[in-house]
Amino acid sequence: TVRDLSVAEVGAVLDQAADVKKNPGAYRKALDGKTLAMIFQKPSLRTRVTFEAGMTQLGGHAIYMSPSEVGLGVRESVADVARNLERWVDGIMARVFAHKLVEDLAAHARVPVINGLSDDFHPVQALSDMQTIKETAGTFKGIKLAYVGDGNNMTHSLLEAGARTGVSVSAATPAGYEPRADIVAWAAEAGRQTGCVVDVSHDIARAVKGAHFIYT
Repeated sequence: TVRDLSVAEVGAVLDQAADVKKNPGAYRKALDGKTLAMIFQKPSLRTRVTFEAGMTQLGGHAIYMSPSEVGLGVRESVADVARNLERWVDGIMARVFAHKLVEDLAAHARVPVINGLSDDFHPVQALSDMQTIKETAGTFKGIKLAYVGDGNNMTHSLLEAGARTGVSVSAATPAGYEPRADIVAWAAEAGRQTGCVVDVSHDIARAVKGAHFIYT
């Protein structure tokens, strides 16, 4: 999750990403000889292509594994998959249904595990969205992001990313589709450190009022 990174770590990730984007030639061998295993329970266009292209552009290699190839938690236990992969690759990216699967992979693997999406969180998307906000606005200070839609994995990760960057997040969801209360409470509390103001309602007009960015 985004909250696994401190305020300073989120800043460092986004600064590094900005530099890679500005000076791609300087990073062509940054991951030379490194291999990323990509586990997909859910099909994907953007996650598959961007992770694989990113590894290639940085000099590394990505291995795509379909649901039928892995059978995560079915054909083989999560612990066994993690303990095998850690012997062969330098990192694991998993795009799964249950968030616990990512947590279990991380608990049993001695290599880094990246959440490429779970039912509860989508941290890499939220981080890239924060990078876009920074590129466009030039700052996080005083910025308001409005989210309109159901309270899903993106809502959760944007709330966490807002709390870590200082971007205020105002979410409007349909009744019965609110984001998880514990995540809203965490973001509101953590956001006090960075200046992020969290607001969740069913009122679209309230959410978008004064927003610099609208996400739907």
